[in-house]
Amino acid sequence: MNSRRALSVAFVGLMSLWPLQTKGDAQTQGKPAVQLPKPGVPEIITMEGKFIRASYNNEAYVILGYQATNRSVGDEWMLLEVGMTVLDNTPDYKLTRDAISLELPDGKTIPLPPIAEQRAGNVQPIQQRATVQRDNINYFPLRANRPCALLFYPDLGARALPFDEVDLSKDRACVGRLYFRIPGGITYGQHWLNVKFQNSVLRVPFRILTKEEEQFLEKNYKAIDKQVEEAFRPKK
Repeated sequence: MNSRRALSVAFVGLMSLWPLQTKGDAQTQGKPAVQLPKPGVPEIITMEGKFIRASYNNEAYVILGYQATNRSVGDEWMLLEVGMTVLDNTPDYKLTRDAISLELPDGKTIPLPPIAEQRAGNVQPIQQRATVQRDNINYFPLRANRPCALLFYPDLGARALPFDEVDLSKDRACVGRLYFRIPGGITYGQHWLNVKFQNSVLRVPFRILTKEEEQFLEKNYKAIDKQVEEAFRPKK
């Protein structure tokens, strides 16, 4: 487990994401079932915790944490703790804010809002929630060992100024917060964080869990771990 969480040895690890089967269905089937969401692009998806998801391909790696968002159903603003880097043979890349978007459960895609809209919005409730309901997303490839800040939305009062871009390189682990204004409020279901790099797009799936789904995941994590690992086992 430790080596998996360190994302060493070419990211050997648990590969997943799901909409979970209902509790009643799981009892009927005898074991939990995992339906893997289809990103529509070549990538591998991993689960590093109940509210931590990561995706990577040959070019880049993106990880996100969303516990505060999962506790904010109905609220207008979504907050994602996000980290990203590029991988071994990828040249340095300047990522701009327009390369990031969010796909909602109804299939609509929304962009990152301007910093002025975020600061004028009512983001204090989810920011306060995130101070106590958050997970460590510091799971990066071993080569990404230099801290780096994503400054699309620095906190008010912080000394850092907002920037609409970030320079990514294979030795930089860039971390920060992303905000999205959700029409009609945050809803349960499958979401996708889309990040466009120079030659590919990474789609990180995260599901806003109902209480039943969250309890089901807690009770069946080991079974889901094994099932998803088997689903991605290389064919002989």
